[in-house]
Amino acid sequence: MGAVETGAGAAKRIVVKIGSALLVDDATGAIRQDWLDALADDVAALKAQDREVLIVSSGSIAAGRRLLGLSRGALKLEEKQAAAATGQIRLAHAYQTALARRGVTVAQILVSPADTEERRRHLNARNTILQLCRLGAVPVINENDTVATAEIRYGDNDRLAARVATMVSADLLVLLSDIDGLYSADPRRDPTARHIPEVPAITPEILAMAGDVALSSEQGGLSTGGMKTKLDAARIAVAGGCAMAIAKGWDAHALSAFAAGGARATWFRPQTEPLTARKRWIAGALKPIGAITVDAGAAAALARGKSLLPAGALGLEGAFERGDPVRILGPDGAPLAKGLAAYSAEDAARILGRKTTEIGEILGYVGRAELVHADDLVLDGAPGRGARAGRAAVAPDGAESLE
Repeated sequence: MGAVETGAGAAKRIVVKIGSALLVDDATGAIRQDWLDALADDVAALKAQDREVLIVSSGSIAAGRRLLGLSRGALKLEEKQAAAATGQIRLAHAYQTALARRGVTVAQILVSPADTEERRRHLNARNTILQLCRLGAVPVINENDTVATAEIRYGDNDRLAARVATMVSADLLVLLSDIDGLYSADPRRDPTARHIPEVPAITPEILAMAGDVALSSEQGGLSTGGMKTKLDAARIAVAGGCAMAIAKGWDAHALSAFAAGGARATWFRPQTEPLTARKRWIAGALKPIGAITVDAGAAAALARGKSLLPAGALGLEGAFERGDPVRILGPDGAPLAKGLAAYSAEDAARILGRKTTEIGEILGYVGRAELVHADDLVLDGAPGRGARAGRAAVAPDGAESLE
C-alpha cells in the first residue's frame, strides 16, 4: 500500500469513517463480513507502515433493528436507542473478529457531543484514544446513541468523525461513502454532473452542489447523512488542520485503493498545518483563568520549546482545573506564554519546585511529568512556536474543544 498523501506529506494518524450502507446489508440487517474482512486487511497494512488508524463506524442501529423486530420505516428516538444498544454488540464483535485475525486489538469508544466539546471531557477522551493508539489498538468509535436525546446528538457520523479527527490531531480523515466525492450536481439525476477532485474552499456555490437530499445506498438507503453533512465535516476538519477526502467505499479493499492513489475522491486540504492551527487556537481562543510563575531556568527552557516541569515553577494564581488555560509568567512577573494546565491548581501547588519522580508519592497517583506540556503551550507573540508534536484542536463552528 502506498503512502497516503495529505498535501503536506504522508499521513501518520488517519481517521476512517464507515457508513452504514457499506457495513450492513439493508435486505437482511447482517454485517457484510467479507467487506469488513477486506477493510481489516487494509487497516492492518496501514498499521504495518507505522500509521495509527482510528475508525468511526456507523451501523449500530441498522445492525440491531431487525433483531428487535423493528420495521424498515422511520424509527422513534427510543426505538433507535434500543436498536443501537443491540447493534453495538454485533458491531464490536464483528470488528474484533475481523481485526483479531490480523493480530490487531480493537477498542470500542462511545462518545457524545459533550465528550468532544466540553474542555475536560474532550481532554479525557483524547488521552484515552491516543493511549490506545500508542498501545497498538484500533479504536472503533461511534456516537453514544443509547443515552443521547435528540437535542444532544450529532445526528450523523460525518460530523462526529471530523470532531474526532480534530480532537486527536489526525493528519487525514477519510469518509468512505457510497459515492466517490462531490459532484457539480446529483450524478444519479444529471448525467452531465462533473466530479470535483479538489475543493479549495467551501463556498456558497459548493454548498449548493450538495443539495438537501441524503445520499442513498445502492443497497437501499441506510445512510442518515448526505453530502451536506460531509461538507460540514470538511469545514470542521480543515479548520483544525486535518485534510479530508470523500471516497467510494463500496468495493472490497476500498481503503487500500484510496491509499494507493487508485481511487477517485474529492479532497479538502487545510490552509495551515495542524501545529499552526492548534497553536493559533490556544493563543487566541482561550482566556487564561490562572497563572504559573517560573524561574529563570524554566523561562529559558520554554524559549527553546521545552515543557514546563514542576521543578521550574515558583508559584501560581487562580483556581484552575486540569485542562484549563493558564498564563505562564517569568520570575519578574512578565508574561511568557499561555498553555493548558496538566494539573488542577490544588495538585499543582503541592508539586511546585519538586522533581517529576516525586509526583506519584506526593499526589498519590502518577500523572504527567509536566505542569504544562510543550504540545499545549504557546509562547507570547509566537503562535507557531513550540514542540512539533502539538497538533490541531479547534472548534470551528463555535463549540469549545480542548486538546
